[in-house]
Amino acid sequence: MDKDMTEVLKKAEVLIEALPYIQQFNRKIIVVKYGGSAMSNEELQKNVIKDVTLLKLVGFKPIIVHGGGREISRWVGKVGKEAQFVNGLRVTDAETMEIAEMVLSKVNKSLVTMVQELGVKAVGISGKDGGLLTVSKKYSGGQDIGFVGDIKEVNPKILYDLLEKDFLPIVAPIGLDGGFRTYNINADDAACAIAKAVHAEKLAFLTDIEGLYKDINDKNSFISRLYASEADSLIADGFIGGGMLPKLANCTSAIRNGVSRVHILDGRIPHCLLLEIFTDHGVGTAILKDDDSI
Repeated sequence: MDKDMTEVLKKAEVLIEALPYIQQFNRKIIVVKYGGSAMSNEELQKNVIKDVTLLKLVGFKPIIVHGGGREISRWVGKVGKEAQFVNGLRVTDAETMEIAEMVLSKVNKSLVTMVQELGVKAVGISGKDGGLLTVSKKYSGGQDIGFVGDIKEVNPKILYDLLEKDFLPIVAPIGLDGGFRTYNINADDAACAIAKAVHAEKLAFLTDIEGLYKDINDKNSFISRLYASEADSLIADGFIGGGMLPKLANCTSAIRNGVSRVHILDGRIPHCLLLEIFTDHGVGTAILKDDDSI
C-alpha cells in the first residue's frame, strides 16, 4: 500500500474513533473556559475557535466563557497604573473596572468574529445581559479588593434561548450586584457557575499546564483520569497548591452539581479540545463522578 493511501486510511480511523463520542454527546451542552496563553497567541486562538466550531457542527451545544486577564493588565499599564493582586485576585478599583469591561468586550467581539468567519452564528454577551450573573462583593482573606464579584445567582434563560436558536454563546465574565453595580468576575468561577446552571455534560478548562500532577516536579506523576473524591483527597493532603487549588476546587464543585465530566487541558497544544473529547487516550486530566466508569 502506498504512503498516500496509508495516510488517508489513518484519517478514516481517526473519524471512526470519534464516532461513538459524537453519538454520545450529540445535543449535549459543553462549557469551554478559554484564557491564558492560548488566548494571547493568534494561531492557538484560531485553533481553539476551530475546535469549538467543529463541536458545534457535529451536534454539541458549546458555550465559551472567556477571560482576558493578560490583556487587562496590558491596558492598565498603558494608562500608567500598576496591576495589583491579592491572593491571586486582581484588585479592581473603579478605573480598572472600566478598563476591564472595555477590554473584555473587545476580546468578546473578536471571538464572535472568528466563529462567524468559520460559518457558525455566535452571540457575545456578558453576565449583565438577561440577568445572567448576579454577584455580591467578593473579599479576599477579609481584604477589600474593589469591584470583584462573587457569583450568587445564575439565570441561564438567555443561554438556553441562544442555544435553541442555534447560536454559539460567548460570555464575558462581568456581572451586576443587587444595586446594578458592575463587577469583574474570575473567569474560572463564571465558567463553573454557568456549567452547573445549564447542567453541562462537560466543562473544559483551557489552561497553561498539561493537566494535574501528583507531584508537579515529577513528570511521571501525571494524572490523566481521577474521581472527584480522589481530587478532594489530593487537595486535603496538600498535593495541590497555587493557582491550581481554586481551579480543582471548582472542578469538583461542578461534578457534585450535575456536570458529568470536567477536563483540564493545556490550551497551548493545538486542538487539545478535540484530542481530549474525541480520542480514546485524551491529552489532559479528566475528573469524573465517583460512580462513573473510566
